[in-house]
Amino acid sequence: MHEWALAEAIIYTVSEVAEKENLKEVKEVSIRVGELQQVDKKILKLALLQIRSGKLADTKFVMKTERARFKCKTCGHQWFFKEAKVDGEVKESIHFVPEVAHAYVRCPECSSPDFEIIAGRGVWVTGIRGVK
Repeated sequence: MHEWALAEAIIYTVSEVAEKENLKEVKEVSIRVGELQQVDKKILKLALLQIRSGKLADTKFVMKTERARFKCKTCGHQWFFKEAKVDGEVKESIHFVPEVAHAYVRCPECSSPDFEIIAGRGVWVTGIRGVK
């Protein structure tokens, strides 16, 4: 259900930008969704389409997933989340508290649990195309 809350936040943010930029209409909004957020993009898009109105009444929403990427602080190796062999329950835990990944994920090169998440978190509005 957090997709609906995300949709409301996106609509609010885009509406604020549209007002500041004096846009008559918002044609397209680009959104980047971090893989670790485990957002159901179909539900998010449905929510956006259902609650859009006013200057956003005909807005097209384009979403791209940013793959989760880790970097080992010990050896410098970088890898993607899908390379970490974790089950669905662990993935769900990481979704809610990404820092818990350190308890389940190890660097595939040196087996260190000391790594940083360098990509794949959060939801961002990355572009707004409108008509002045």
